[in-house]
Amino acid sequence: MKRAIFALVCSLLAQSLSAQEYKDFGKDRLNNSPRHAEWVDLKSGDQTIKAFVVYPERKEKTPTVIVIQEIFGVTDWLRSLCDELAENGVIAIAPDFLKGQKFEDADGAVKAVSAVSPEQIKTVLDATSDYALTKIPAGNGTLAACGFCRGGEWAFNYASENPKLKAIYSFYGTALDDPAKIAKIPCPVYGFYGENDARVNATIPKAEELMKSAGKKYEPVIYKGAGHGFMRSGEKANPNFREGDGKARDQAWARWKELLSKL
Repeated sequence: MKRAIFALVCSLLAQSLSAQEYKDFGKDRLNNSPRHAEWVDLKSGDQTIKAFVVYPERKEKTPTVIVIQEIFGVTDWLRSLCDELAENGVIAIAPDFLKGQKFEDADGAVKAVSAVSPEQIKTVLDATSDYALTKIPAGNGTLAACGFCRGGEWAFNYASENPKLKAIYSFYGTALDDPAKIAKIPCPVYGFYGENDARVNATIPKAEELMKSAGKKYEPVIYKGAGHGFMRSGEKANPNFREGDGKARDQAWARWKELLSKL
């Protein structure tokens, strides 16, 4: 039932936005980056999961951040964001939930993401966590996770499933509303939301109440003038750049950099 409701919500959201807003970009940054990037294989039983990893140029070991995709897959934009994270001093690893599929149309993306079960989500994220903590010698043992859109929701939920996480950065994903899950969250959750995103923002107050009652740290920030997906549409390299989202992206990055420096 929840997956069906999610598919309906995403479908309605897709109908409200121009198809051009989903055009991929980011290869220029990747092609010109001095940082090492690679695709790796993650193992979970007899299953192999692909993940994209970018390393910072540092002499010391660094934290690792799991990067959870939006509905469009491990796009060039998502990979370029991994590079941006590495530029700011952390190892970024983005697992591929859609087995190589990438989308520029919302309908195809919604259909593919809706087919990913909660069990599959946990399997992929557990395999990524294990790889980050045991197979990356340059990592210092500190693990965090971020996610965008649907990935922001998955990141918030995964906080309740992995006691090794040190921080969650949820970008415009619906907030967790299960008291039993919230009670298991081991780390702070930092939310990044757009002012013009009432669908998602309506879930914040309950999460604030539940997190506070459970003695957990939840710090949502709503960025003025921004819409859903502002980290993508606010990037100047985006052919469909939006000014209000650009300001929000700059503000969100300033905050995120400070948080990352404290991992």
